[in-house]
Amino acid sequence: MSSLKSTFRLLLCSCLLVVAACSTAGPPVQEMSDARQAIAAAREAGAATYADAGLRSAEDRLAEAETQLNQRMYWEARRLALDAKDSAVDALLRSRSLREAGATPTPDAPPPNKTPP
Repeated sequence: MSSLKSTFRLLLCSCLLVVAACSTAGPPVQEMSDARQAIAAAREAGAATYADAGLRSAEDRLAEAETQLNQRMYWEARRLALDAKDSAVDALLRSRSLREAGATPTPDAPPPNKTPP
C-alpha cells in the first residue's frame, strides 16, 4: 500500500511539473512589450543621435522576435525580445551618458529632438 502511495505521489508531481513547464511556453507577450517600451525610451533619450548602433541592434532583434512570434517559435521570440530590451537599455544609458558629457552627435545621426521652452 505504501508503495502505491509513493508511486501515485511521484506520478502526481511529474504531472504538475509537466503542466508548469507547458504553461510557460506561451507567447512572450510581456517580453515583447518590455522590449518595445525600452526602445521607445531609448529613442526619447536620444539614442538615435548618440547610440545609433545600439538602437538599431535593438530594433533588429525586436523585428526578428516578431517574426519568430508569428511562426509560433515562442522560446526564440522570448530570447530575442530579451536581447532587444537589453540592447535598448544599453543604448539609452549610453546616450544619456554621452549627452550629459557634452558629446557631439555622430555626423550621420539626425539632430536630437528639442522641445521649445
